[in-house]
Amino acid sequence: MVEVWKQSLVDARTEVELDGRRFRVSRTRAQQLRVVAFTYGENVLEGIEQNPRTKSRWAKLAQEGKRIMQFSCRHRYVANVSEGELTRYPAWKGQGLPE
Repeated sequence: MVEVWKQSLVDARTEVELDGRRFRVSRTRAQQLRVVAFTYGENVLEGIEQNPRTKSRWAKLAQEGKRIMQFSCRHRYVANVSEGELTRYPAWKGQGLPE
């Protein structure tokens, strides 16, 4: 996930490459936030750039210029990467994702 964050937000690439596979980085219509769907083991995860216009603590960090990407699996947020540091949420284990 750190590599997805780096390639999409730091390097501003239009494709993320993981284990020889490429995944397209697109943008949401309304907010123009970067989004990428990719496989992690047997799971499909989606990374979305943190929206700085919300009222979460992560949005406040994004307002300060931090680059943050939230990751979801099966419509539940499971982790985020903020400035290269991975934070797993309790839903990570609940979704049965590998360590």
